[in-house]
Amino acid sequence: MAPQNGAPEWLTSIHYAHRGLHSQTVPENSLKGAERAIEARLGIECDVQCSRDGTAFVFHDFELDRLTNASGDIGDCPDAKLASLSLLGTDQSPIPLSDFLVGIAGRVPVLIEVKSKPEFNVAPTCESVLAALETYADHCAVMSFDPRVPEWFRSRSPKTCCGLVGTDSYSNGFETVWRDPDIIDRAHPDFLAIDSRDLARPEAAQWRASGRPLLSWTIKTKAQWEIALPLTDALIAEGEALT
Repeated sequence: MAPQNGAPEWLTSIHYAHRGLHSQTVPENSLKGAERAIEARLGIECDVQCSRDGTAFVFHDFELDRLTNASGDIGDCPDAKLASLSLLGTDQSPIPLSDFLVGIAGRVPVLIEVKSKPEFNVAPTCESVLAALETYADHCAVMSFDPRVPEWFRSRSPKTCCGLVGTDSYSNGFETVWRDPDIIDRAHPDFLAIDSRDLARPEAAQWRASGRPLLSWTIKTKAQWEIALPLTDALIAEGEALT
């Protein structure tokens, strides 16, 4: 973990596989995808959502439909049911963050994106993430589009490395938040991870010029990689960009 006001060196020592190194046969945010990322010497970016029981599971969508053989909101689903579901018809299942980290065992750095919406109460997910991190001593950072997440960690676990995910180009309720000075002051992120489509914005260059790490997502092609690499300190990538 990093002390408040300073990002750790390990954060930018590696590039990250977006939702793990997934493919048509290996589901995103699965333990198998994490193992493939480790084999490729990549860090792991993963997403977490809170179950009905208040457990942070490694899962991207707010709904179960796209990724599992079930339907409905993940927040309405109890732990036991989530753990029994199949990810994209494979032998992989949604996994609690605590178990996911046990599987990674500190072999590569991990970025944990806390999923949120403007109307969400972020505290239950943050509390579950913090509980998982308290038993995990290896390289790990928390980030979110929602500035209330790094703000929450600043007040309760100031040594946790925290980032703000930013976009002007993707509609999720948090557009342009990363460029608001008042929000930045409150959230006080150690790093920014911004949409690759927004790297040309002057705020991105200003942030990096101040000596603070700038990451970018989601890099999907070799051409995007070549454009983004000189403008950033680490990339979050998938697909062709990682082959």
